[in-house]
Amino acid sequence: QVQLVESGGGLVQPGGSLRLSCAASGIIFSTSTMGWYRQAPGKVREFVARISPGGNIVIVNSVKGRFTISRDNAKNTVFLQMSSLKPEDTAVYYCNALTTSEHWGQGTQVTVSS
Repeated sequence: QVQLVESGGGLVQPGGSLRLSCAASGIIFSTSTMGWYRQAPGKVREFVARISPGGNIVIVNSVKGRFTISRDNAKNTVFLQMSSLKPEDTAVYYCNALTTSEHWGQGTQVTVSS
């Protein structure tokens, strides 16, 4: 059974930082493309970043320069380091794994507010 468990969300002030983690099980992590998506209230889920098994990274323009994605294959974990956070970054952040099929985590809430 595939499980993606996100952690690290919370409330942060504008300009602050958070690091999200996603621990994966039930997949061959090292050969999976891992990604992060987010869904703000009243909006559709949107792509944020992904990292391929070989380390190729794609990041959406709206967070480029502020967010980075990385992976630790030894720990079956993917990270999203977020800095210079803005109120518009407020959303539920979802981990995504692309293997022979697509899998999603339950999401972790990130709220950017003073």
